[in-house]
Amino acid sequence: MSWKSRALSPRSILPALAVLLVLVAGAAAHANKPVPFGDRVAAPGATGAPDASPDAVRTLDAADLELKVGPGLEAYHKATGEHAWSYQREGATALYLSMAGESAVVVWDDGLVTSVRPGDHAVRWHRAVPGLADWLRGDGEPGADKRTEEQRKQLATERAAASLRTVQQSAPWVAVVTPNLTMGFRDADGDLRYNSKPAGNCVYDPTRTVATDFAVLVPRSCSNSTGQPVSGGISGYRLDSTGWQLNAGPGASMKALDGHRVLISDGPIVAPKVFDTRAAAPEAACGSPAEPFAAVRPEGSCAAPADGRQPR
Repeated sequence: MSWKSRALSPRSILPALAVLLVLVAGAAAHANKPVPFGDRVAAPGATGAPDASPDAVRTLDAADLELKVGPGLEAYHKATGEHAWSYQREGATALYLSMAGESAVVVWDDGLVTSVRPGDHAVRWHRAVPGLADWLRGDGEPGADKRTEEQRKQLATERAAASLRTVQQSAPWVAVVTPNLTMGFRDADGDLRYNSKPAGNCVYDPTRTVATDFAVLVPRSCSNSTGQPVSGGISGYRLDSTGWQLNAGPGASMKALDGHRVLISDGPIVAPKVFDTRAAAPEAACGSPAEPFAAVRPEGSCAAPADGRQPR
C-alpha cells in the first residue's frame, strides 16, 4: 500500500487554530482571574500587589503591630511607626475593626466581614451578612437623600462599629448585629454558630448592643399594630452554653461594668439591675433581702436594692 502526502488546506487548518486560540485565551484568563473577594496583601513599596509572598512580608509579633482601617487594613510597627503591610479588597472600603483573640476582624462597606491574622497577614475567612451593607448605607431612610458624602461615610463607620462585637473568653467569636438579623461566627474557622431574626414587629438595636468577655447582649425594640412602642427584650448569646432572654422595656439601656457584668437600666420605675454574663444570672442588689441567698452575690459597683435603701 502506498501513502500519498497531501498539503493541508486553509479549511483544514482553521479547527486547529480555533482550538489553539481557545487554549491561549483560557491560559490568559486563568493567569489574570480575579483574586477571590478582591483580596490584595502587600509589603511596603508593593502596595496593591496581589498575594504577597511570605518572603515579601515576614512573620511578625502581633503585639508589636498597630492596626488601622481605611481604605483597607494597615499594619504599622509600634516601635518605629514603619509601615509593615497593607491588606485591601478591590472595590471595598474597610470601616471598622475589632480584635477577637489574636485575630483582627474587619467590617467592609459591601457587607463582608473578614478575619485576618496580623502576625503573618493571613486572610483567614470571609463571611457575608445579609442586609448589613444596606443598613450601613442607610439608603431609603428618612432624610437619606439629603446627606452629604461625608455624612454618609460617617454613618457607615458608626454603624459598622455598632454591628461588630467580639467575645474573648473560651474560644473567641464574632457577633454581627443588624436590625433584622444577628449572626455569630467562631473565629477559629469562621463557622456560623447561630443566626437569629427578631420576632413579630420587632427589630434588633445594634447601637444599644453590649459585649462582655463572655457574651453579647442584643436589645430589641417592638411595636404594636398601630406603631406604638411596646415592651421588647434583650437576647443574650454565648457559644459555649445556651443563651437567654430578658424582659425589658422599649427604652432599656445597657452599660458594661467590667468583663462580665452589665448594668441594665429600664426606666424610672424599675430599679436598675446587674446581669452577670459569666454566670448567666442576675446579680443580687446590694442590701436586698435576697442577697445572702443569691446565686450571684454583688461585687464592686452594683444596682440599688429594690426597697430603695442605698447600697453599702
